[in-house]
Amino acid sequence: MVSRVSYLVALGALLAAPSLAFGDDDHLPKRVGECVMTRISELGSRLQGVSDSGNSVSYENGGYGVSYSTVKELQRSRVGDRVKLCLVSIPEDCPPGDDRGKEYKATNLRTKGTWTLPDASHMCGGA
Repeated sequence: MVSRVSYLVALGALLAAPSLAFGDDDHLPKRVGECVMTRISELGSRLQGVSDSGNSVSYENGGYGVSYSTVKELQRSRVGDRVKLCLVSIPEDCPPGDDRGKEYKATNLRTKGTWTLPDASHMCGGA
C-alpha cells in the first residue's frame, strides 16, 4: 500500500516538473517552461555553404535554432533524432510583429546532449 506521504511527494514532483506534451509534434511551446517532443528535420551551418559559421537546426514542429559558434552536441545529432524542446525565454518590449529571439533548450533523447539556442540570428528589434 502506498502511503499518503509518498503519494503527495510523487504528486508534488509531477506538478513541479515542466509541462511536456508527448506525441504533439505540430506546435512549439508557448510558455516559458513548457516542453514538447519533436524530431530534428535538418542540420546545417548557420550560413549555407560556410561550414565554420556556426550551426543551425530545424525541427519537425517548425522550430529553428541558430548559433554563431559550433555546438558539439548538435554535431553528434542526426536528422530524425527525437528531441525534447523547451521554451526557456521570451524577449520583452519587442516591436509589434517582431517575435524573434525566443530561446529553446533541446535535449537529444538518443545522445542525451543538450543545447540552448535562439530561434533567430538577431533578437527582436535587431537587424
